[in-house]
Amino acid sequence: MLSSIPLLQPHLLSLLRIVWSLVLFSYGTQKILHFPAAASVPPAGSLSWVAGLIELILGFLVLVGFQTRIAAFVLFGLMAFAYFIGHASKGIYPAQNGGVAAILFCFIFLYLAAGARPLSVDNLLKRGRTAAA
Repeated sequence: MLSSIPLLQPHLLSLLRIVWSLVLFSYGTQKILHFPAAASVPPAGSLSWVAGLIELILGFLVLVGFQTRIAAFVLFGLMAFAYFIGHASKGIYPAQNGGVAAILFCFIFLYLAAGARPLSVDNLLKRGRTAAA
């Protein structure tokens, strides 16, 4: 079983990209589309609302694997800002300042900026260009 993991690695990384971006996308749908219903939603035009719009749009792009490198890198930056603006001032330890999710999102999106892997629109477009050449 363990010997087959290297063969599955590209697909497992695609699965990580899909699940991770789906989680972020759900934060965007909650802030912008009010689904699922939340106790409070940010007012339109606020910093949190703009972050939700970025989470919604770029989260979807990473989810389907379109322009993944750019979208994931921007999301990496967004999550870094979210940590420093919303959490770091409350203490140095993420477990105490509530910034664990922001740090995890930040660095996994940095990792995903390496590319979408096989299960993606980017890969389909790449194969189409190769076949046309």
